[in-house]
Amino acid sequence: MYKTLFAAVALTAGLATTAFADMTVGVSWSNFQEERWKTDEAAIKAALEAAGAKYVSADAQSSSAKQLSDIESLMAQGVNALIVLAQDTEAIGPAVQAAADEGIPVIAYDRLIEDPRAFYLTFDNAEVGRMQARAVLAAAPKGNYVMIKGSPTDPNADFLRGGQQEVLQAAIDAGDIKIVGEAYTDGWLPANAQRNMEQILTANDNKVDAVVASNDGTAGGAVAALSAQGLVVPVSGQDGDHAALNRVALGTQTVSVWKDARELGKNAAEIAVALAGGADMKSVAGATEWTSPAGTKMTAKFLTPMPITKDNLSVVVDAGWIPKETLCQGVTAGPAPCN
Repeated sequence: MYKTLFAAVALTAGLATTAFADMTVGVSWSNFQEERWKTDEAAIKAALEAAGAKYVSADAQSSSAKQLSDIESLMAQGVNALIVLAQDTEAIGPAVQAAADEGIPVIAYDRLIEDPRAFYLTFDNAEVGRMQARAVLAAAPKGNYVMIKGSPTDPNADFLRGGQQEVLQAAIDAGDIKIVGEAYTDGWLPANAQRNMEQILTANDNKVDAVVASNDGTAGGAVAALSAQGLVVPVSGQDGDHAALNRVALGTQTVSVWKDARELGKNAAEIAVALAGGADMKSVAGATEWTSPAGTKMTAKFLTPMPITKDNLSVVVDAGWIPKETLCQGVTAGPAPCN
């Protein structure tokens, strides 16, 4: 299935491998609604171009059934590797099997695919959860907490929730905080998070002191529900979405755990090219043997996240992640660099 050898390249993923003329990497996105996936895509495209490979993609539009047909279509186009952001970690199984049957390597991108034939590339999501909870707990050491979780079909939702619980458990045991509401967010959609938050506020007569939301989209939904009731409380998130970082500058969100999608996308593309070129998964720089909560032994690489609060907002500006004007829109006398 492999094409004519084009040139030998050394990838920054740490692999001495080869680039192939007409090598194509297919990317199956679960959805393209969230701001961050566009950033990931740009990084993937740039790294593939640098390696002399082509990019093709499909958007499953939050449908696990469509994602299966999307991957079938990508394979029909002759892709040499697949990067898959799984809509449903269980439903994606037949696609991984089909790819394995054709000798096409699969990178489980940012979401676990419970299959040892898939290379799992993500950030340390349990640590993301810990970072979220630490920031919110520091801002609200006592009171009523709400847990706005991610999608029930995404294992990351439970990894995050586990990390959050590790940090909060001592305060719960001491009676300092009480979890008064908890809900999964179908599809990670902000509208669903807002609806859940509204229901929890109603059930608790608006007596809520903090919200641990699992990403910036769900945080946005939670903040919208809180704002409608005239409430401002500590709220967490992740991804470093521009709107969320602006909320941190404004003071309506406490933390966004920044997972530099540019690094994730770059790594995914480089690993895809290397595996398509015949490299072994274990030879990827930074790869580790990892066992999933269900006991599946995987080869994985975990990148390191960074919590962004009002105290270090300059980091994302200095890194070129967000323009200062976007970060500071509507902010008066805010934290640096908006002061």
